[in-house]
Amino acid sequence: MKTRMAAGVLALAGLLAAGPAVGEALPLKIDAEHSTVAFKVRHLFTRVAGQFRKFEGTIEFDRASLAASKVAVTIQADSIDTNVEARDKDLRSPRFFDVAKFPTLTFVSTGITGVAGQRGQIRGTLTMHGVSRDVVLATEFLGAGKDPWGNTRYGFQAVTTVNRKDFGMAWNEVIEAGGVLVGDEVEIVLDVEAVPAR
Repeated sequence: MKTRMAAGVLALAGLLAAGPAVGEALPLKIDAEHSTVAFKVRHLFTRVAGQFRKFEGTIEFDRASLAASKVAVTIQADSIDTNVEARDKDLRSPRFFDVAKFPTLTFVSTGITGVAGQRGQIRGTLTMHGVSRDVVLATEFLGAGKDPWGNTRYGFQAVTTVNRKDFGMAWNEVIEAGGVLVGDEVEIVLDVEAVPAR
């Protein structure tokens, strides 16, 4: 649920040097082929990892005012992949994401705070399973530069943790040893490459 959400687009000192002139916004788009929207959640005694394969997003980086920068991401819920087809089918069902009724997850930033060096906090609204909640993404700018074909790329990582029950996904099952089958907290890690929008 971990939206790969470009969250990290921010800023940060290093990006300023690679951005446009002061006062101009730099429009970027997420390169989904080189980005990952991943998550981990506890199952019994260990944690299961998964990701969403289909997503897209845009970033408006405002060099003059980081607080004015914006991020928007859309994720296709039915692209969830935990490497076990039976489990993925269950996750797409009404017990969890109910993808027929709620086909997308979205994240829209509302502000950027706590910028220090290469790190910052992206605040925004995450909508999942038809429920919208405010979340904070701890974000790091990883660098910017040209690839072998002359394209400028920007790298970011963003991390957050959400409670699936806050988004209406409360199904669970008590196990014989005590406790429950599925954990409530979901760790989301976004590794993002973005390129100038054309």
